[in-house]
Amino acid sequence: MTTLTDLDRQLLSALREDGRAPVASLARKLGVARATVNSRLERLLAAGTIVGFTARVRDEADPLAIRAVTLIEVEGRSANNVIRELRGFPEITSLHTTNGGWDLVAELATENLGAFDNVLGRIRNVDGIMNSETSLLLSSVLR
Repeated sequence: MTTLTDLDRQLLSALREDGRAPVASLARKLGVARATVNSRLERLLAAGTIVGFTARVRDEADPLAIRAVTLIEVEGRSANNVIRELRGFPEITSLHTTNGGWDLVAELATENLGAFDNVLGRIRNVDGIMNSETSLLLSSVLR
């Protein structure tokens, strides 16, 4: 993995704000030449630091969508198998390993309560999952 410089961190921060920002705009913002931004982007992409670009959609765009966080306890050493299985769930928007009483944290998004109930059932039926606790996200005050 590539060691990040201060400039790399500033560039990544600027891209998190606007992943479609033109290179010239990024260069002005960072106070460097366009060629510098281009070479840093190429290096970060080649190293796998930047794995892709995506669109962020406002939560309010679909006010009826159900969003939640699910804490998952995994049995013994089955975490890799559980992670592999959960990666196939399109309703899981992100999945994190963690420490403490829970082994994994999954962020979920579904179109309605019926779909939400269905995905919770499917998650609980994955071999290796011993326990889970889910909290609905009511509103986002900082993202």
